[in-house]
Amino acid sequence: MARVYISSVIPAEAEKVWERVRDFNGMPKWHPRIRDSRIEDALPSDKVGCIRNFTLQNGDRLREQLLGLSDYDLFYTYGILESPMPLTDYISTLRLTPVTDGGRCFAEWSAEFSCAPEDEAGLVSGVGTNVFQGGFDALKRHFGG
Repeated sequence: MARVYISSVIPAEAEKVWERVRDFNGMPKWHPRIRDSRIEDALPSDKVGCIRNFTLQNGDRLREQLLGLSDYDLFYTYGILESPMPLTDYISTLRLTPVTDGGRCFAEWSAEFSCAPEDEAGLVSGVGTNVFQGGFDALKRHFGG
C-alpha cells in the first residue's frame, strides 16, 4: 500500500482555514488545479456519502465520495471512486489543528492507495506535490503567508 503525507503551517487560525476548505464541493474556490465541481444527486456537500464530480485544469475528471467530516476535529476523509490515475482503494484525509502560538494552523493531508509497484513513486510524488502541497501553497497565499 502506497502512502502520501504532506504537512504545512498556514498563517491563519484553524477555524478560518476550515471555513475555506470545509465545503467538499468548494475546491475550485481554493485549489488552483481544480476547474469545476458539482455534488451528484443535489445532495448537501457536507452529507457523508455525497459524491463530488470534478474536473482538473487539464481536463481530467474525478469522482470522490465523502466518507467522514468533523467540524469539531476539523477534518474530512474521502475516497476516490473514479480517476484517470492508475490506483485503487484511495482514501485520503485533510486535517487541521490549531497552533495556539501565533494563531496559526497545522495542516495535514494524507492518503493511502494501491497501485502497481512501478507506478508508486510517480503517484506518491504527484499527489504529494501537485495536489496536497499545491493546495497548501494556495491556502498560504490566500491567508498572506
